Amino acid sequence: MSESSFDIVAFLERAVAIGASDIHLSVNEYPAIRKDGKIIKINMPVLTATDIDEAYGTLLPASINNTMLDNIYDLDFAYEIAGCSRFRVNLSRQLGRFSLVIRTIPYEIKSVSELHLPLAIEQFATLNNGLVLITGPTGSGKSTTIASLVDYINQNYPKHIITIEDPVEFIFNNRKSIVTQRQIGIDTPSFPEGVKYALRQDPDVIFIGEIRDRETVISALKAAETGHLVFATIHTNDAVQTVNRIVNMFDPADRLHIRGQIAQILRGTVSQRLIPLQDGMGRRPACELLVVTSTVKDFIEKDKLEDVYDLVRKGSFNNMITMNMSLYNLFHEGFVSEEVALENSDDKNELSQMFRGVFRGTSSGKDKDYQ
Repeated sequence: MSESSFDIVAFLERAVAIGASDIHLSVNEYPAIRKDGKIIKINMPVLTATDIDEAYGTLLPASINNTMLDNIYDLDFAYEIAGCSRFRVNLSRQLGRFSLVIRTIPYEIKSVSELHLPLAIEQFATLNNGLVLITGPTGSGKSTTIASLVDYINQNYPKHIITIEDPVEFIFNNRKSIVTQRQIGIDTPSFPEGVKYALRQDPDVIFIGEIRDRETVISALKAAETGHLVFATIHTNDAVQTVNRIVNMFDPADRLHIRGQIAQILRGTVSQRLIPLQDGMGRRPACELLVVTSTVKDFIEKDKLEDVYDLVRKGSFNNMITMNMSLYNLFHEGFVSEEVALENSDDKNELSQMFRGVFRGTSSGKDKDYQ
């Protein structure tokens, strides 16, 4: 087999230096990166099978050998270039050949304000129990937001925080808290098993990397019900979808009970997406923030979450904000164009009304509450 001229480590270092969030490498394709949400193909020779083989050979953990790869179709793992960055690596097959998608995970964990998130999100880090869900599509910054909340607890409270991830992304240094980080497939076999045994490890806070199935939901609910603060991510677009998706993981006969459980233990949801800035220099999050008050709890139990939106639209309370309000604020403050804001709205008619000034609850005085 001929030697590869593609240096994966040098390429990753270059990608980090220019601010790429993701790297895409496939056989017979140009190397590509994602920057500010857009895919950019790099002017380099197309990648050969040898290039890809040597690239994943360099990145793979020592515990995985080529023989084991014969029975692997998808694999997630972490890689680190000391002094540069950590990376989350996905190795998958495409038309019978391996390809790589690599996400950069910076060493620095930014605060909520540095991430330009609503400061009201920090209220979730001060809770002692319950479930907090961070939602959004792939690449919307969910892991970064949770890392910020976990590090806020780490810096301010003497607690034991357990993270269960696939793979471990941000690395936390113990401050006031003790942080234990466990990786699926290395430290624990699965999310449900990880949560089960975390409950025997004297935790105060548990972070579940992703809710993927009913078993993980059950584990998360149990952990939150037994007096722990649980953070988790899930792939949905808004608060209504989040609650309904969890409920719909269960058989119809069990859904009423599960909805009741969620109403009792859910403390809030943060739904976010990253919006391209008007000057072309980066992106900024638009966030929907739902805080579960006694009124919201009642709406969840009665399956009337749409009524929550009506309350928030008429005038924010508990610092809640809808996605359209957040998009309007970004436009109002000059960060994003009207066109881009509308592209990212799930209710374009409502947002158009807000731009025309005919919608209640969007005065500039209220805008300040969300920044």
